[in-house]
Amino acid sequence: MKILQTIAGFGIKSGGTSTCTYDLLTALHKVGFNADLLTLDVNSLDNKLMGDGEQWIKLLPYDSLTPYGYSPSLKHFLYMQNDYSLYHTHGLWMYCNHITCKAAREKGLPYIITPHGMLYPQALKHSYWKKWILMQMLFNKDIYSATCVHVTCKQEMDHIRNFGYNGLVAIIPNPINTPLYINEIKRKKGSARFGFLGRLHPIKRVEQIIYAAALLKKQERDFEILIIGKGDAKYEQFLRSETTRLHLSNVQFLGFIDGREKYEQLASLSTLFVPSYSENFGMIIPEALSVGTPVMASLGTPWEELNIRKCGWWEECSPENIAKIMDIILNMTSEQLNEMGNQGKLLIKESYTAEKATEKMINLYTWILNGGEKPEFVYE
Repeated sequence: MKILQTIAGFGIKSGGTSTCTYDLLTALHKVGFNADLLTLDVNSLDNKLMGDGEQWIKLLPYDSLTPYGYSPSLKHFLYMQNDYSLYHTHGLWMYCNHITCKAAREKGLPYIITPHGMLYPQALKHSYWKKWILMQMLFNKDIYSATCVHVTCKQEMDHIRNFGYNGLVAIIPNPINTPLYINEIKRKKGSARFGFLGRLHPIKRVEQIIYAAALLKKQERDFEILIIGKGDAKYEQFLRSETTRLHLSNVQFLGFIDGREKYEQLASLSTLFVPSYSENFGMIIPEALSVGTPVMASLGTPWEELNIRKCGWWEECSPENIAKIMDIILNMTSEQLNEMGNQGKLLIKESYTAEKATEKMINLYTWILNGGEKPEFVYE
């Protein structure tokens, strides 16, 4: 059994889709599972490929000439290689995803799609007419004919059912590959610091944090706001202009960070705020919890466990609610905040380790190819 996973972009600036794909494959290879990843090289000097040149990354020269990502080299590889028994593509709406599904069908091989939240209603509304055309021409068949669709939570499965897919759905959370240095990273003491870390895009609603800070500023409280990430340049300019308009001198824009620096910054926060309209899994949430940082996440994320496990807040992220939580945090003792952080670490250890996700993914591949008793995380 040998698996080929595919993804359109695998640069460090491609966002959470690339990160969790890399984490999954890294975890699979740790236990000796045979899987490769097919992708195109990055196409800009300010980006670089994920990973450290692992042999399982089948890297093709960047030859795409369209926004859709048409690539003759991807097509040639998929049709000429016969080493794989199952295809697994990450994402939607790109040529890489479509040609993976098409090649699998024409070879009579099973294939899995991991949409990474791209079938959420809010995600479908973005550039809807472009996606509608792609659905009619290509992707409805790709999705409806999939052997299985892999999602990370029940909420995502519900959205996929509403989209019209009635086939097999496997619910497997993204693996959390915490780095070896994670235990060396200590929580920072000092003035309160709230933050956002992720891709800057309107769907993330980062302005809600800024508006909450403006509400709290009226109380003359001492705190900082860190906005960490890059993305949509117009959206970033909007956030900066709103900060200026509201006379918020305590807001910093730190740009894109990765690796150890990312975890250091997460550990420096009193709380991470994730006010997105929708978030499929939100890799940054377990990453923050893994260093003991509580999280406030919107109802558009599948993180009710923040409330259940008392390691954060899962509620509507209006400016008023965010300001309320900020005020609660400012009045908490360091012992109370540390206890929330410890509960978050425990949640990740118990439910979201890479080993647990990897075991389920291998069981899924094995069941699809060899049959037997259906895994309990697969729904018909």
